[in-house]
Amino acid sequence: MTIASPTFHAGEIEAQRRAGVEAIAASIGGFIRAEMPEQHRAFFAALPFIVVAGGDEAGRPWVTIMEGPGGFLASPDPRSLTVAARLGVEDPLAASLTAGAAIGILGIELATRRRNRMNGVLRAEGEAFAVEVRQSFGNCPQYIRERQWRRVEAGLSPAAKVSDRLDADQTRRIARADTFFIGSGFSSGEGRRSDGYDASHRGGEPSFVRVAEDGTLHIPDYAGNNFFNTIGNLARDSRVGLLFVDFATGGMLQITGRARIDWAPRESHDPEARRMIVVSVDKVVDRAAALALRWREEGEGLVRLRVVDKVVESRDVVSFHLADADGDGDADDEGSALQPFEAGQHLPIELQIPGQPAPVRRSYSLSGSPFAETYRITVKREERGTASRFLHDHVAVGDLIDARSPSGDFVMPRGDGPLVLVSAGVGITPMLAMLHAAVAANTDRRVCFVHATRDGATHGFRSEVDGLVARGRAVRRRIFYSLPRDEDRMAAAFDAARRLTAADLLALKAGPDAHYMLCGPVRFMAEIGAGLEAGGVPQGQIHVETFGPGASA
Repeated sequence: MTIASPTFHAGEIEAQRRAGVEAIAASIGGFIRAEMPEQHRAFFAALPFIVVAGGDEAGRPWVTIMEGPGGFLASPDPRSLTVAARLGVEDPLAASLTAGAAIGILGIELATRRRNRMNGVLRAEGEAFAVEVRQSFGNCPQYIRERQWRRVEAGLSPAAKVSDRLDADQTRRIARADTFFIGSGFSSGEGRRSDGYDASHRGGEPSFVRVAEDGTLHIPDYAGNNFFNTIGNLARDSRVGLLFVDFATGGMLQITGRARIDWAPRESHDPEARRMIVVSVDKVVDRAAALALRWREEGEGLVRLRVVDKVVESRDVVSFHLADADGDGDADDEGSALQPFEAGQHLPIELQIPGQPAPVRRSYSLSGSPFAETYRITVKREERGTASRFLHDHVAVGDLIDARSPSGDFVMPRGDGPLVLVSAGVGITPMLAMLHAAVAANTDRRVCFVHATRDGATHGFRSEVDGLVARGRAVRRRIFYSLPRDEDRMAAAFDAARRLTAADLLALKAGPDAHYMLCGPVRFMAEIGAGLEAGGVPQGQIHVETFGPGASA
């Protein structure tokens, strides 16, 4: 049974309207649920820590981390999360996390760049406590810096340093940070599901957060999931909490203060900032070695790749074929050091872009065959995209790109159940890899490749898909053009001249065991996903991967 999505509160709707995404946000609200799906429950249960936002006795927001041994988190049912851990007495939230308190939780796995958010209300649960879920949703991996964790033996921590302003050392630590967590809250006083606290991740290149001479923190707000949970809360309640973690030592720098939103910053050190959050500090709690967890950045895991081909696929979309830089780029080179990947995964890359203070990190779906001797990533040029514009305009055959190992859990389900591969626009990229894998398996597994785009000028990989469909033993395809041109009609390049809907997918009669793999803009995915569920497809058989500005996994 599908449970209705909790609605956005007035502050979130106001923020969405000011950003010009109100219609999009209304359609993607279905991603916010009043219960945790099975994959979120399993995700939380495997985490060594969670990020928590709440209010102290005075109602001031704070953000902290709760950690514990394996299994300290559990989800006995989709509406509950139990936490077998307690905060240290010096933590600003230690005294206020009691039954009936509102709480926001972020589960984040830095090594794989996965994150899921939820909020709810606390209830007592023996020695532990439980969270009654009010809202649950996922986030895209953008801006997450990969780190591996380890645990050290807990020792005595120095006494917390408490003040009402940042000192020089704390300012330097903030300037070096590439990650922090932000907490905010709102209450309508009516007990709505959209009430409560929110814990969120923020990331960027070192120095993306700046401390001004007057002691205020200037935080760029980038394109996100269009929910505007943090900005919406701050539009109604300016109180805010911040947490900067020293990943090497386990230290936590916790800040509470007041925020104002600069909706159109005239001067910004970051061209990708859509807005600026300016925080005035009220109180600082600096706790050295507060955590038993330590994290190590995966800088040594970089592999240097050489661009061996650059192919224009359609208007504004280009593919880059990448080989091991130590090899010669030949497909027969047995010395290739490329790591294997599963169809549907993405490749994290780092670009050295002139004028940028640090490498620019992005992830792009691997669009080629998992059995090829080279990687292929496919990039759409975005008007404000620092990385995509650099790749399109400046990266050429022979150039070098640094990358990490392929990652991601949006992969082709195992087994022989039917697959419906559904994409819109450049969302075709992981579906291509899955189609390659399905055809190479040479089985009787039924596969339907469904793609939606505007017209022939935006339709990439047409001949490649046609060739794979012709080779497949049980593969068919359906192509939808929303605004076909006359030449498209003459070439018979598509199957239907309309927007793709869930009804079109249900009409395929793929069967009750079919898995639907969806990738595209968030609005498209929300509408398709909601339609499939309304048509009786179980939530566990709908798999979503979204991309680009406004992506929400």
